[in-house]
Amino acid sequence: MSKLWENRNFLGFLFMLPAAVFLLAFLVYPLGLGIWLSFTDAKIGRAGSFVGLENYIWIIGDFKFQTAVFFTLFYTIAASIAKFAIGLYLALLLNQHLPFKAIIRAVVLIPFIVPTVLSAIAFWWIYDPQFSIISWSLRQLGWIDGNIDFLGDAWNARWSVVFANVWRGVPFIAISLLAGLQTVPPSLYEAAVLDGASRWQMFVKITYPLLTPIIAVVMTFSVLFTFTDFQLIKVLTNGGPAGATELMATMSYNTAILGGRIGEGAAISTAMVPFLLAAIMVSWFGLQRRKWQSGGEHD
Repeated sequence: MSKLWENRNFLGFLFMLPAAVFLLAFLVYPLGLGIWLSFTDAKIGRAGSFVGLENYIWIIGDFKFQTAVFFTLFYTIAASIAKFAIGLYLALLLNQHLPFKAIIRAVVLIPFIVPTVLSAIAFWWIYDPQFSIISWSLRQLGWIDGNIDFLGDAWNARWSVVFANVWRGVPFIAISLLAGLQTVPPSLYEAAVLDGASRWQMFVKITYPLLTPIIAVVMTFSVLFTFTDFQLIKVLTNGGPAGATELMATMSYNTAILGGRIGEGAAISTAMVPFLLAAIMVSWFGLQRRKWQSGGEHD
């Protein structure tokens, strides 16, 4: 028994056991229960019975679900690209020697630390059809004659919620990439300057390759957070107008909780899993390919 307590593998397993129990109780079990419910006709107050793939057949042929899938992908791709571009630019800027750099970094973090619901309410006022500060400013400049219907028009609403998500998500990417930039040895840039490299060449040949692992991890989290976004859409538009900004997450909630159709709502949420796994696998294979190219062990 004493030898067992001296075994590193056993001690590692023992220390990981509480976390494993926690994950099983609060992650694996709810996921498994949700998948099971997606194969039943359960409703609020009724357990339901097994119906096989009936719920999945229904949602695949449902136009509202198809619209939700389209907007979820559009929302995720558009917001993630914008957040990465702006976040990378801010990270490069904040990595320079600037006056009051610490204060600027703190200000950049404000959108990320503000509760999502408060951010959504603020944007709801900004996009208000009568009192929008954006419409008022553009009218004062003489660029428009009337107020812009930000949340009443389908595509205006889609771009409006994308902008709100970008505003909230940029600080996470900027600060994460800034932390990665500060691990790059300055001697590499000094050598590049001596060789006559331009800023762009230094970014392509030094900065970007060394940031690739961090970019992969950060963008994976960004895609997952954006794909499963709920609070921002629920408060800002509630999926409107006419379902134009309905995400798969909000549709699942509206179907299961508000509509009382637990089985159908569980099927919608379960249908999100393949998309999330695809995003994770793309990142994982990208990291493995990068590791192989750099001469590391190919696990």
